[in-house]
Amino acid sequence: VCMNLYVMNLVKGHLIYYPCPLNINFLWNYGFLLGIVFFIQILTGVLLATCYTPEVSYAYYSIQHILRELWSGWCFRYLHSTGASFVFILTYLHILRGLNYSFSYLPLSWYSGLVIFLIFIVTAFMGYVLPWGQMSFWGATVITNLLYFIPGLINWVCGGFIINDPTLKRFFVLHFIFPFVALAIVFIHIFFLHIHGSTNPLGYDTPLKIPFYPNLLTLDIKGFNYVLVIFLFQSLFGIAPLSHPDNAIPVNRYQTPQHIVPEWYFLSFYAIIKTIPNKTSGLLVMLAALQVLFLLAEQRNLTSIILFKFLFGPRDYSLSTIWFICTFYALMCIGYQLPQNVYIIYGRIFIILFFVCILFTLVQFKRTNY
Repeated sequence: VCMNLYVMNLVKGHLIYYPCPLNINFLWNYGFLLGIVFFIQILTGVLLATCYTPEVSYAYYSIQHILRELWSGWCFRYLHSTGASFVFILTYLHILRGLNYSFSYLPLSWYSGLVIFLIFIVTAFMGYVLPWGQMSFWGATVITNLLYFIPGLINWVCGGFIINDPTLKRFFVLHFIFPFVALAIVFIHIFFLHIHGSTNPLGYDTPLKIPFYPNLLTLDIKGFNYVLVIFLFQSLFGIAPLSHPDNAIPVNRYQTPQHIVPEWYFLSFYAIIKTIPNKTSGLLVMLAALQVLFLLAEQRNLTSIILFKFLFGPRDYSLSTIWFICTFYALMCIGYQLPQNVYIIYGRIFIILFFVCILFTLVQFKRTNY
């Protein structure tokens, strides 16, 4: 009885009576929408895992069996593959909103959210290998070869000198486990958020609060309806080509594709690796681009600085949105192109602009406390 009362009070406190600012808008829907899509990913992934065979001789044909022989197998397969793209779309939008409104007010939520983002990246990469198509194999070969600078690390990750049967088994197990690890961190992320309370477009603290249910829940459900329609249209009809067609071809170890590219949501990171000639340097720069996001929360009250407010401040949302969208989209376009000199030069320019802008902003200030 005590446990039931505790659970009921917990649900009421965090889902029903949780106080939210009166003036928050649709930008605060992305976290809720991301949670729903992530749950769909876990559900469809568990169902697909029951019919998948993690062996190099059968992996590709087990996917074809799911698509062609199982009842509604094609539906769950495409829901899962499309869901990966939607997870990253909503994650990028959620991070973009956090850069404008939340990171300096909610550092613990910011840290836990970035950890979830890193788990998403690793999980999606391993999931991209599991269909065992031509692009899956060669993409995994390119990424795992970046680990050569640590002796023995490639053998430990791949279970050998090349991508082979042990690699596929390990990636399958980790791809199955990591989403549940991310789900546990999601609860920590929400816990840290509810300790301090949600932010709003005008700042952090406001006396105008309303309960989450039913006021803001209806706003979340309205946004979910829009996302659900787009999600189903893309999954069932394939409006936009989100995957490379070469990944529908069985693996051929003796024929390298003309252009090896990852999924679209990794193209910006891939552009960093591609435009830097040294593999180790490219990997370190890519990791530094992620580390910069962690460093942002190390500052306090940065929005009071004129320069930072000009770039990322909550009252200049349109400017910061344009800046990050343009940088991300430019690197994404460069990552999709062949490694020609003109694209390599442009890629280096955008990488330098990204780091110079953020690092120049960070070094201006002393760290202050609340």
